[in-house]
Amino acid sequence: MTETAPVSKDGTGDPLLQPFRLKHLTLKNRIMSTSHACGLVEDGMPSERYQRYHEAKARGGLALTMFGGSSNVSPESAWSLPQINLYDERVVEHLQRFSRRIHAHGAALMCQVSHVGGRAEPYAGAALAPIGPSPVRETLHRAFAKEMDEHDIARVVADFGKAAARCKEGGLDGIETFAGAHLIGQFLSPATNRRTDRYGGSVENRCRFGLMVHEAIRKRVGDDFIVGIRFVIDEAGPNHLTFEDGLKIAVIFEASGTIDFFNAIYGRIDTEYKLAADCMPGMASPEAPFLARAGAFKQAVGLPVFHATRITSLETARRAIRDGLLDMVAMTRAHIADPNLVAKLARGEETRVRPCVGATHCMSPLRPTCIHNPSTGHEAALPHAIEPATMKRRVLVAGGGPAGLEAARVCAERGHDVRLCEAAGRLGGQVLLAAQASWRGELAGIVEWRVRELERLGVEVRLNCPVEPGSAESDADVLVVATGGVPDLDWIEGSEHCTSVWDVLSGGASAAEDSIVYDGTGRHAALTAAEAIRQAGGEVAFFGLDGHLAMEMSYAEQVIWRRRTYELGIEPRLDRRLERVEREGNRLRVTFRNELTDEAEQHETGRIVVEHGTRPADALFHGLADRASNRGVVDQKALLSGAPQPEAADGGFRLFRIGDAVSSRNIYAAVLDAFRLCRTL
Repeated sequence: MTETAPVSKDGTGDPLLQPFRLKHLTLKNRIMSTSHACGLVEDGMPSERYQRYHEAKARGGLALTMFGGSSNVSPESAWSLPQINLYDERVVEHLQRFSRRIHAHGAALMCQVSHVGGRAEPYAGAALAPIGPSPVRETLHRAFAKEMDEHDIARVVADFGKAAARCKEGGLDGIETFAGAHLIGQFLSPATNRRTDRYGGSVENRCRFGLMVHEAIRKRVGDDFIVGIRFVIDEAGPNHLTFEDGLKIAVIFEASGTIDFFNAIYGRIDTEYKLAADCMPGMASPEAPFLARAGAFKQAVGLPVFHATRITSLETARRAIRDGLLDMVAMTRAHIADPNLVAKLARGEETRVRPCVGATHCMSPLRPTCIHNPSTGHEAALPHAIEPATMKRRVLVAGGGPAGLEAARVCAERGHDVRLCEAAGRLGGQVLLAAQASWRGELAGIVEWRVRELERLGVEVRLNCPVEPGSAESDADVLVVATGGVPDLDWIEGSEHCTSVWDVLSGGASAAEDSIVYDGTGRHAALTAAEAIRQAGGEVAFFGLDGHLAMEMSYAEQVIWRRRTYELGIEPRLDRRLERVEREGNRLRVTFRNELTDEAEQHETGRIVVEHGTRPADALFHGLADRASNRGVVDQKALLSGAPQPEAADGGFRLFRIGDAVSSRNIYAAVLDAFRLCRTL
């Protein structure tokens, strides 16, 4: 173990803040962000919004930001998710602007240069046939690849060189290729390379294509440009690359003299589950699950080693550098949560870093949005920095869930006199219930971070303090109603016989009772309740309205819940709409209707637990709306343009409502409502 000086309050002596020399490039600290598909590409180019997303991290102090996961070197390397097209000459001018933007903040910029090979989607982009070392079909992307011939190989090798040259012309500090499950990695792995010619069979033969690619790149960019490889050190599967194979291949590439660093990754990404569990694990996985393996790899090679995989805390990142496990530590999703992470560390404000809770919201179709940082991916419209208000107001926030906490935080950051009243005895709202799932406890960090911020900002917080019409408006210039919602059951014929998921998760109802659980939303609540019942020893029959389990979740969350249902012995019955519940003696008769066949079916149970979202708890809002100067109306044009809400013409108070007090949505929507409204109040 390497001994280091103790870290002082201002970060002095912190291993994370020490510079690192990579060839001729000096990186100002040891923290980086790795290449990922952020979903912000426009017409194949990293345009303004894409660049601002990365610039926020550079402004926030990290040493190196990498982009373009993946950037395509050839037209047949295509996905439906927008990717950067490095085969298009137009990219150079975008890269030049991008480089100037990042370098202005003292950070370095690199791009991932890749060809997805047999992972391409045959109907995306120019709808060309995918190509690969062998005609192997990947489960996740479902394409049947054409086996590459010598012409294909020569063309793609040349395309890599041309793409690298465009990156150098664009002013980048370097590039990395991707030797995981993309084309280079497909040649390396015996699972995807079944060739018997000079590109297949032995480890040396399987390296041939990748070596040709790097030789072509080096020939085009020279020795004064940094070239690395994002390298799978262990595919962790039968008939796949082993750790020992990975080391052999690494030695061959290192000896070639064509690469300057390894960016170590672990596992496979050829199925939805492996992508979620190995490549981008969320809160269902422990923190830094493959750090020790990456450290072992570093001990066996001579080149610098970088690594990213759910390294979310600065404490873990610090240990990785201090103990010599890595040369650069990547905190990619941690920067999605807080791009000012390094700046806060350098100022001695480590406890103020907004935590990545591993919710994988950044992997949803809304990528790269963070579940509790609405500015990420929207830097132009919703800047991370909160500007001080020109006039101090008295602000009362009713409700201490995520919407109310965020409203109080933002208003206090603007300099207002803020008071928050919560009717319950704890802050957190529905997040407290959501965190009850076996693998979702880190959601509590969304609440805990905001509670610490409110304490720092001096916000007055009152618990067990419901706000009543008639008194609230007397001492507030602005009243923000964030009272959330209540379980929506009244629509059911026989709702008096139903139990809400809230009752099960809060302990208000026994979890051990045998139950039918009905999911009418595709969110987490019903599955969390079903899990709690099974863990308490109860039997569960699970019925869902949608045709697929967990329809409203990101694919990473969906696959974890699918796995959990197998582990718990729950067999979901889907495409069923709940119609009515009737009591027969001490049992309940539940009627469902099949959404596809329109046939009714009945089931008996001792209890039915229903999830159908929430109805707004809006009595306070409606009790005050007629007396508010704005009648409780939000000026949507002003809201969406970033302009302040109109001031009260008569000097009276203004009233707004946010989050589930408006309609049943998720944590991200609640936080976005609060941030977007309050940042200009």
